[in-house]
Amino acid sequence: MSANRQSLAFYASALAIQRRVIYALFMREVLTRYGRHNIGFLWLFVEPMLFTLGVTALWSITKATHGLELPIVAFALTGYSSVLLWRNMPARCIDAIKPNLSLLYHRHVKVIDILIARLLLEVAGTTTSFFILAVFFITIGWLDPPEDLLQVIGGWLALAWFGMSAALLLGAWSEQSELVDKLWHPSAYLLFPLSGAAFLVDILPKQAQEVVLYLPMVHCIEFIRQGFFGSKFHAHYDMSYALIVSACMTLLALAQLRKVSREVIPE
Repeated sequence: MSANRQSLAFYASALAIQRRVIYALFMREVLTRYGRHNIGFLWLFVEPMLFTLGVTALWSITKATHGLELPIVAFALTGYSSVLLWRNMPARCIDAIKPNLSLLYHRHVKVIDILIARLLLEVAGTTTSFFILAVFFITIGWLDPPEDLLQVIGGWLALAWFGMSAALLLGAWSEQSELVDKLWHPSAYLLFPLSGAAFLVDILPKQAQEVVLYLPMVHCIEFIRQGFFGSKFHAHYDMSYALIVSACMTLLALAQLRKVSREVIPE
């Protein structure tokens, strides 16, 4: 019994240390990226807000169509906020280890801690932006409240998991090959129009539906949109597929990060 208590105490202590390390790295990343000038850390969520607002305004002015009679504000908010969530995280983790090698001199700082701090910063900024814009548009009457709030939250968390798993994997691979950085940026641009941000799967031809549904983020975005306005369209998704892909990428990413951690040399 005492051995179990000692084990629990050990893991609790280790978890507390890692939590403090990640928090310190998180705050360091906030200050490094946004500084104390102008509005400082508020850029954390103002930056993604401006992007989403710009896209929403552009779509509203041009009266762009997405194939169904859906509110353009709701369509743009759910689509482009989701893109920011999964697309920005890999960009922040690729080649993120080399500039922070000096931090690895600290015994408790690990490679994965550096990446997790960056990922939490991206998730916090995009989620705050999404929440504030949703509340603002609902308040002024441009957006109806979600039909199923729990489904929206679940879809958002699933999409965040996908983005984090992809970011950890690409971050680990980028330490082994420079091609990762070269290939990710054009790949992100190519994935953007296929991710479901600017279309609904239901309006696509059957063959096109089968192709885009190979992308896990499409399932998550369709799931989020169903939570917002599911009674107005037919959603196509298989969340078990999206979660299995995320789980597989997470396991592969952890294995690669373990390998990188053994090879990296602090400077």
